Amino acid sequence: MLRRILNRDQDELLAENRRLLAALRTALARFDASADDQETIERSARQLEELFLLVVAGEFNAGKSAFINALLGDKVLEEGVTPTTTRIHLIQHGPTVTREPLGTALDRITAPVDLLLDINIVDTPGTNAIHRDHEAITREFVPRSDMVLFLTSADRPFTESERAFLQGIRDWGKKVVIVLNKIDLFEDPADVERVRTFIAENARALLGFTPEIFPVAARLALRGKQGGDAALLEQSRFAALERYVVETLDEKERVRLKLLNPLGVGAHLAGRYLEITERRLALLQEDFTTMEDVDRQLALYQEDMKREFRFRLADVDNVLHEVVDRGMRFFDETMRLARFLDLMNKAKMKADFERQVVGDTPQRIERRVTEVIDWLVTSDLRTWQAVMEHLQKRRTEHADRIVGQVGGSFDLHREHLLDSVGRSAQRSIETYDKEAEASRLAESVQMAVAGTALAEIGALGLGYVLTHLTVTAAADFTGILAAGSIAVLGFFIIPNRRHDAKKELREKIEALRQQLMTGLTSQFDREVDASLRRIEEAITPYTRFVRAERDKLTEIRSGLKEITEGLARLRARVEGL
Repeated sequence: MLRRILNRDQDELLAENRRLLAALRTALARFDASADDQETIERSARQLEELFLLVVAGEFNAGKSAFINALLGDKVLEEGVTPTTTRIHLIQHGPTVTREPLGTALDRITAPVDLLLDINIVDTPGTNAIHRDHEAITREFVPRSDMVLFLTSADRPFTESERAFLQGIRDWGKKVVIVLNKIDLFEDPADVERVRTFIAENARALLGFTPEIFPVAARLALRGKQGGDAALLEQSRFAALERYVVETLDEKERVRLKLLNPLGVGAHLAGRYLEITERRLALLQEDFTTMEDVDRQLALYQEDMKREFRFRLADVDNVLHEVVDRGMRFFDETMRLARFLDLMNKAKMKADFERQVVGDTPQRIERRVTEVIDWLVTSDLRTWQAVMEHLQKRRTEHADRIVGQVGGSFDLHREHLLDSVGRSAQRSIETYDKEAEASRLAESVQMAVAGTALAEIGALGLGYVLTHLTVTAAADFTGILAAGSIAVLGFFIIPNRRHDAKKELREKIEALRQQLMTGLTSQFDREVDASLRRIEEAITPYTRFVRAERDKLTEIRSGLKEITEGLARLRARVEGL
C-alpha cells in the first residue's frame, strides 16, 4: 500500500529500511532477545505496508474518546467519566459504523469518514486506568505508531503518569503531538496560555525538544460540527489541530513519518541490546581475567612444586650420602690386617656393617619419602581448593549484576556453569581421601625403587625394600677368603678388597639413589600433571562458555554497531525528504 505512492528515491529508502530491519531481526535472534522485542521489530517491518497509524493516548479522564469523536465529526466511540475504553480500538474507513473483535485486546471499528482513507486511528486504554494490564496493552502498542497524539487534561496537566508514559514514547523515538484538552474549563484565556507554557517547558525537559501543543475543547468541537455551530467550533480551537492533521500530514509527510517509525523502533532496540552486549562483554572480560589468574596460579603452583621438590629430594639424597660416608669409614676401620680375625668372620662383619653403616637408614629414608608424599598430596588439595575459591569468589562478587535479563539465557547459563563447577569441586574436596592418596603414591614409589626383581615384596613397605637393597649391598664386602699368608693379606688382598668394597658400595648406593630419585621424580611429575588436568577439566565447561560467548557477542556487537550506524544514516536521509 505504501509502495504505490512512493517515488524512486523513496522506494530506495524503503528497501534500505527493510534491509536494516531484517539485519536487526537476525541479530536479535542470535542474541536470543525477548520474544516481545523480536515481535516488535517484526511488526515495525510489516507496518511499512500499512496506512499511516495515528495513536491517541493519555489518562482515562483526558477525554480521548471525545477527542477522536470530534476529529471524526461523529460520535463513533462511547464516552464517559469512567474508564470506558478497556480495549484497543483500531479505527479504519468503512461504509458504515461497525465494531469487530480482532483479538483478546483489540477491536476494529469502521466509520465512513474521509480522514480514515489515508490514516488509521488507534484509541488506547488510559495510562492510569484502574486495570493495570490496560496500561501494559497501551505500552505494547505504542511502538507500532507512526505518530502519537498525547492528550492531557486542562484540569490535571502533565501528571506523573503522563510523564512516565511520555518518557517511554521518547525512548521509541516517536513523533509526538500534545493536545491540551478541556480548555473550556478555563474562563480566562490567559490561564490556557499559562498551562500551555507549563506543558511546553516540562515536555522539553522530558523529551529533549518542544513538541507541537494544541489547546482544544473536544466536546465543544463535536457539538459545533454536529450542529453546524461556527461559534462553538471557534471556541473549541479545534480547527488548528485539524489543519495540522490534514495539511501537515500530507502525503509527503506521512511517507516521511512512516519511514521514520521503524527507524526509531530499530534504533531503540539496537541501542538497548548493544548496551546489554557491552555489559556482557565487560563481564566476560572479567571472567577472562579470572581464567588468566587461575592459569597463572597453576603455573606458579607447578613452578613452586618443582622447586620445593628439589629441596625435599636433597633431604633424601643426604641420607644416602651419609650411608656412603659411614661405609667408607667402616671399610677403613675394619678392613685392616689388625682386624684379620674379624675379617674372617663373615657373620660378624655383616652384623657390624648393618649396625654401623645401614643402621636406621631405611626408616629415615621412608620417613623422608613419606614427608614428600604427604606434602605432594596436601599441596594438590590446597591448590584445588584455592582455584575453586577463586571461582566461587568470582561468582558471588557478581551475583547481583543484572546481565542477560532482557531475553536469553546468558546469565543463567553462566551461573549454572559456575555453580556446577563449584559443586563438582566441593564434592571432590569433600571426598578427597588424603590417606588413600598417600598410600597409593607410596606404593608407586616403592615399586619403582624395588624394580621388577623385587616386585613380589611390594606389600611389605618401602622400608623393607630399602633394607633389602642396602644390606645386600654389603654381602660382597663382608667375607674375606683365607689366604696363604698374613703378608699376602696385608700387602695385596686386604687393600684391594677394601678398594673394591668402597667402589662397589658407592655404585650400589648410587644405583639405589637413582632408583629412588627416578621413582619419586616420575611419580611427582605424573601427580602434578594429573592435578593440573583435573582442575582444567573441572573448569573447562566454564572456560569454553566464556570463550564461545565472547566470540559470539563480539560478532553481535559489530553487527549491532553497523546496524545502528546504518539506521542513523538512513534516518538523516529520510528526514531530508
